[in-house]
Formats: sequence, C-alpha cells, structure tokens
Amino acid sequence: MITEIRAKNCNAFDEQIVFSLKADMRNKRLSANVNSIGNFNVLKTSCIYGPNNSGKTNLLKCIFTIWSVVMNKGFVSNTNIFTNDSVADLGVTFIFETREFSYDFKYDVNKHEYTYERFSEIFRDDHGNEKNDVWFIKDTEHEEYNSLDGGLKSLVNIVSRSNILMYLVDTDQFDHMREMKRILLGFASKIDIIDLNNIPWDKTINMLKNKSQYTEKIVNFIKNADLYMDDYFYATPDQVKLEAIIDGMQPQEKVLNIPDQLEDRIRLTSVYKGRRVPSLLYDSTGTKKMAALASYIIDALESGRIIIIDELDSSIHFKLTRAIVSMFNNELNTKAQLIFTVHDVSLMDCKRLFRKEQIWFVSKDQDGVYVYSLADFTAQDGVRDTTDVIEKYRQGALGALPEPELIESLLEINAKGD
Repeated sequence: MITEIRAKNCNAFDEQIVFSLKADMRNKRLSANVNSIGNFNVLKTSCIYGPNNSGKTNLLKCIFTIWSVVMNKGFVSNTNIFTNDSVADLGVTFIFETREFSYDFKYDVNKHEYTYERFSEIFRDDHGNEKNDVWFIKDTEHEEYNSLDGGLKSLVNIVSRSNILMYLVDTDQFDHMREMKRILLGFASKIDIIDLNNIPWDKTINMLKNKSQYTEKIVNFIKNADLYMDDYFYATPDQVKLEAIIDGMQPQEKVLNIPDQLEDRIRLTSVYKGRRVPSLLYDSTGTKKMAALASYIIDALESGRIIIIDELDSSIHFKLTRAIVSMFNNELNTKAQLIFTVHDVSLMDCKRLFRKEQIWFVSKDQDGVYVYSLADFTAQDGVRDTTDVIEKYRQGALGALPEPELIESLLEINAKGD
C-alpha cells in the first residue's frame, strides 16, 4: 500500500508536493477506513478534488511515472515547463509484506540520466518515532555512493546512468540489491492505473472468457450496479450470432474477419427480462464503464491491489461511486487501496464516508500548484468533524474551487448577435 508520494519539478509541480496516505490515529472516527499493519496506519482510500486543469491528473501521472521507472518502462513525465531545471525529483513510500520502504530518484530529462537514487527501510516504534535504514544511495551531483552491499559501492560510479541501478547490474551478485529489486517489483506489480474515460477491457473480458476464480463475483458486481440487469456473460460462438449483430456493416463473407478485440467486446452479453443483447450496442456508457471497472475492483479487493483512477465519477451515478468507496473503506478490506480524482462534491462526506486526511485538494494560481489535505484545516479554520464540509467547499473556504466567468462569454455572444 502507498503511504506517501513526493514530486518536485515534475509535470505541473514546481516546488515539492507531498501526497500522504498516512492515517492520523489521534482521531478514532471511522477507524475502519484505516489499515493497521504493525506500527503503520495506512488509509484505504483517498479522493482528490480540484478545478479542471489544476493538476489532479498530473499527480496521478507522477505515480504512473514512478511505476513505469520501477517496472523498467522508462521515465514518462516532463519537468515543469516554467522552470529551467532539467531534473525531475520523484519518490514513494510504501508498505510491502508488512514492512515500510522508501524509494526516491532524480532524472535529468536533457541528459536522459538518473542522477540520484535512494532506497531505505523505515522502522517505527510504538510512539511513532521513525528510523531510516538506508540500503543504497547514489548521488552523482555530490559524488556520494553507498550501499549495504560492499562490492556494489565500487561499481556505482562507473556504470551507465541510463537506467536505475537494479537494471544495470547483476542483482544476483548482491544480496541487498536483489532484495530491493524484489520488493520494488512486488510493490509496483500490484498497481493498476486507470483513466475512467478510457478503461482497457482486456481484464474483464479475460476473466469472463476464461472463467477465472473471480468470474461470479465480477458478474454479481455488474448486475448489482444495474437496476434491471438479470445476467452478464461472455458469449461463446454458439450463444451469439455475430452475423446478426453486424449485418449490413460489411459483406457476409468478411464477418469473421473483424478484429479479435472488437469480437470480444461484441461477445459481452447483457440479459434483460430473459433477453440477451450485446452490451456494446445496448448498454449505457455508465453500465459499460462499470463492467470494465468490475474486474479491477474485485481483483483488488480479493488480491490486495492498489487501484488509481482518474475521474471516478465520469458517467457513473453518485450512489455507485459512493458504494465503490465504501467497499474499500469497509472493515472487511484489509489489503486493497483506492486513490482517485473526482468532482462530485456529494462524496465529500466526513460524517459517514471519509476521515479528514482522506480528502485532498489540488489548487493552482499564478505562483504555482498546491496539494493539500482537508486535515490541514483545523477547528480554528472552522473545520471540525461535524462541519458541513460540502458547504465550506462550495463557499470557497477550502480553495481548489473554479470560478468560471462564463456569463461574460454569454454577454459577448448576445452583443454580437445584436
């Protein structure tokens, strides 16, 4: 599970931002929203609010870049366009197999080099005091190289900087580097990053098509998300006539030449009042998104994965988004995590749904982009656990609120019309 994300001079962020999922256990409310692992307390969910083009998606892109670097897919972000600094700085703190670790790196986008890496294990006592055990550090700017693997230290300053170190050396020769690679890959391989406006269908199709252990739960999730659906399944060739579905779209003899991906989508079948219909042609956008999302949610809850979703409320009813959040916040969930951006203010509920530290904002002005939590507002700011947070947000007291002046555009249009 992720406990903290750090970013500096990356995408929209100039100054360093810190996005934390650490739970403040001084507050005992909604304790089911917290996963306690040893002395570490991690939030199961976190939502991110802010105006359009403020930086919410950029925050998720930072997480994606960390994932991409760890998974050996390369650095996929940009430095902030308003600075002359070519070095982006990213970091993540996470829990893996009940232990907490921290990994940071810097990447020079001009030189295409990793100029800094640091990996450490974090120990926390019963009083919350932390101690860092640094396994490995490489700082080319300050010429600092150190490692718990003695033999590795002599190699660090002579190997290429085109990739992070664990992909440049034979980790089997170094105990701590081998373990570090196992931990980082084990953590990153548990992450799914999804844009709700472009959800890959492969996961749901494969789980239904190949009858995975979660098939029944995925189908029930899709059915329960729709008021009138009786069933949902991947139809075999004898259950669906593709010719009837796409008749007139192309010559009959070419019917079976359609791309496999499209054929798989067509075979996804919904049942209403006993009648089978192709989901692709008959279901609403919201129902299709819930079907595509179902496999990710069920797999996460069952296998302990981390889902990161951009625009969770896109085309989905507010009661469904609330239900999804509640599934992750539930006391039965002890290993899955959900992080998402959202605009729906009805979810901003600190009485029944979220702890204050689970609600985050991204705001932008002429000076920069800011990332902060509702927990940063105290009783002196007029924000308590019993406060109507939605109304506070609507009034602009929490910031991160757009102030569109579309009326001026309307007046201009009318003026031209006259």
